[in-house]
Amino acid sequence: RRRGDPGAAVSVYGGLAGRLRDIAGELDDVALELLNRAVADGATSRPAEDKALTQARRAVEKAAALLESLG
Repeated sequence: RRRGDPGAAVSVYGGLAGRLRDIAGELDDVALELLNRAVADGATSRPAEDKALTQARRAVEKAAALLESLG
């Protein structure tokens, strides 16, 4: 394994973290759309998918924070 510029790794981490933040935002948008659709359909409880989407978003945000802490 070659040793490269340490600053380049930090840049890579930041880039990955940014992409993960974008994905977290997309997951949030999907969850909001799901909730809006459920309300429009007359649902009185939270859709099961919303819990999974929320867990996925939190995991992605956690991964982004970990990468950001490396830089």
